[in-house]
Amino acid sequence: MPLRLQWVAFSTILMREIRRFMRIWVQTLVPPAITMSLYFVIFGNLIGSRIGEMGGHSYMEFVVPGLIMMSVITNSYSNVVSSFFGAKFGHYIEEMLVSPVPNGVILSGYVLGGVARGLMVGVLVTALSLFFTELKIYNLAVTISVVILTSILFSLLGMINAIYAKSFDDISVIPTFVLTPLIYLGGVFYSIDLLPSFWGDVSQINPILYIVNAFRYGILGYTDINVHFAFAMIGLSSIVAAVVCLYLLKTSKGLRH
Repeated sequence: MPLRLQWVAFSTILMREIRRFMRIWVQTLVPPAITMSLYFVIFGNLIGSRIGEMGGHSYMEFVVPGLIMMSVITNSYSNVVSSFFGAKFGHYIEEMLVSPVPNGVILSGYVLGGVARGLMVGVLVTALSLFFTELKIYNLAVTISVVILTSILFSLLGMINAIYAKSFDDISVIPTFVLTPLIYLGGVFYSIDLLPSFWGDVSQINPILYIVNAFRYGILGYTDINVHFAFAMIGLSSIVAAVVCLYLLKTSKGLRH
């Protein structure tokens, strides 16, 4: 397939994804902003004033990077899983799979659509956080790199969930019973230095801990983990997830009826 036609296919999928969540912005962009604002008020102002400093920063400053990353993760994931499963449910994904459009182009369109929503919500939450605290970026390159790589990774994971899902209930199982606990136990609201040694060691098997701390390093210059290892983990996980997605798009019987 000529590159010009591949670009047309890719841009069409991407624009469809962006228009899809922008058309229903009241459902896709406003709820995360309201939820994060409540977190800022409750954990930052009310509880944070009693906790005091953490990692040499006020508690509000400490939790803001984690809450921004939480919104990016959940929205990147949910955008792809809901959109691609909708394509399966409506049986129009089959038209793309039997067309000459390469699977990589299809995957890229959906993934970047998820990235667009994740980044948009992340920017919105960041803007709201400025009403509660002052953010000073410690390392801009790390901050931007982490948020983009993370949104790509969780968009890919959302694609895998959507491919395997057989019903609408299946697309909510992973976010509810896996993703949410990992996020809350991933150092969003606390430093693992506060945990007993055993639970601190257990926390280090949580991949989201590395993502949150790498982003926190980019914002505050504070981290509980090795930032280089975090980048390696995010990059390697993204490559593995992309390979799995391409394999499933090529071979999964659940996509063709």
